[in-house]
Amino acid sequence: MAHVTKSKSAKKAKPKENAVIRYLRETRTELRKVSWPTREEAWSLTQVVLAVTISMALLLGLLDYLFALELRGIIERDAIAIGVLVVVAIASVVAAVILNRQAV
Repeated sequence: MAHVTKSKSAKKAKPKENAVIRYLRETRTELRKVSWPTREEAWSLTQVVLAVTISMALLLGLLDYLFALELRGIIERDAIAIGVLVVVAIASVVAAVILNRQAV
């Protein structure tokens, strides 16, 4: 029976590294390359995010309130609500036609 010997390079090969350990090591290396904002920059960016979030919440709340009023008026057959609906529908069609002409 022939005796098979391993080559020297096979004996010196590193054992395969655990994938989780390799991931964590590479992540730490990448995080060292990040340019982190200063405390003042982080606070100013946080204020911008809060201002945009609050303003969008107020805008969406206002739109929800107006749509609810309009729907209630339509259900109750209020002439003003129906008139607003007709005006909005006509304005929407006009806007769609104008935008379609600009796209062509």
